[in-house]
Amino acid sequence: MAALPLATAELCDANPHLLSNGELRALHPTFQIYGRRQVFSGPVATLKVFEDNVLVREFLEEKGNGRVLVVDGGGSMRCAILGGNPVQQAQNNGWAGIIINGCIRDVDEINGCDIGVRALASHPMKANKKGFGEKHVPVNMAGTRICDGEWLYADTDGILVSRSELTV
Repeated sequence: MAALPLATAELCDANPHLLSNGELRALHPTFQIYGRRQVFSGPVATLKVFEDNVLVREFLEEKGNGRVLVVDGGGSMRCAILGGNPVQQAQNNGWAGIIINGCIRDVDEINGCDIGVRALASHPMKANKKGFGEKHVPVNMAGTRICDGEWLYADTDGILVSRSELTV
């Protein structure tokens, strides 16, 4: 039987020392909740793009193995860098979740997928397709630095990032 997902509030309560030394960080509460999976966690894969979704799609075509894709889209509110088709592919490839510091589109389709998605908002315009961006680099978003290989925990209370996998 799979372990029950860890609640972010319980993780904070059980790890005050990690919060005080910065090994456990809470993202600012700026993200909207999408997708059917409201609670998810996993090791982080990072991506930095701006108004371009080619690398986002490439990542989600890979096997996710329970990872969470964290995409720093620069906070752009001018177009969506994630849509329904890549989210469906991410679900099928075993990704646990996707965090987008930017916009998504095809919200109804995404909300039908069994995957966790967080984004700033939705926007009907699609992104550029030039393939610009950086994979597996530290990103700064929602008040914290997130590195490839860290662990992310998300539920309806918020999003936490830890340098290592946590237990309660």
